[in-house]
Amino acid sequence: MATETRTIRKGPAHLLYHRYPLPNVALKGEATQSSTLSFATASKAIDGRRISFYSDGFCSHTAEDETDPWWRVDLQRSFTVTAVKVTNRGDCCAERLDGAEIRIGNSLENNGNNNPRCGIIESLAGTPTYTFHCNEMEGRYINVFIPAPLRVLTLCEVEVFAPLPGIAVLSSGICGSCLFFFVFFI
Repeated sequence: MATETRTIRKGPAHLLYHRYPLPNVALKGEATQSSTLSFATASKAIDGRRISFYSDGFCSHTAEDETDPWWRVDLQRSFTVTAVKVTNRGDCCAERLDGAEIRIGNSLENNGNNNPRCGIIESLAGTPTYTFHCNEMEGRYINVFIPAPLRVLTLCEVEVFAPLPGIAVLSSGICGSCLFFFVFFI
């Protein structure tokens, strides 16, 4: 994707205005979940692959019929999160994520499930990947949490988009496979 750069001058200082694709900061995180079914560890959901077929071995999966299953990525430091992109299973069972909550914050109280909510997954049927805009929520921990009994949580990819330190977001947009933001380098 091409980028656009302009210099804006105000008084003696100037700022650099740049169209910049935000990084997926989850790739360098550490994932965990409430339980694990077989080989489907939490880290499979932050491996950078949006492969949505469970049998291919790239999705996380909690144990069957669990109460309040959750998945979490620790970003290793707090970020200003602009968006979270979730890839659900594409081979079956899309309804399993219905009602799941995306939570962002700095607390590990209740395994991070008490942090502020970015969004609720109403239904991802027919759309295995969906982007939730989080209005620049601050947090180190990103949780996907289903507050219900007898549920299972499967995630094929979770991407967390945030500017790196020293970058201020002005406005945003979406292209086919990325998020881009107009930013000031400060």
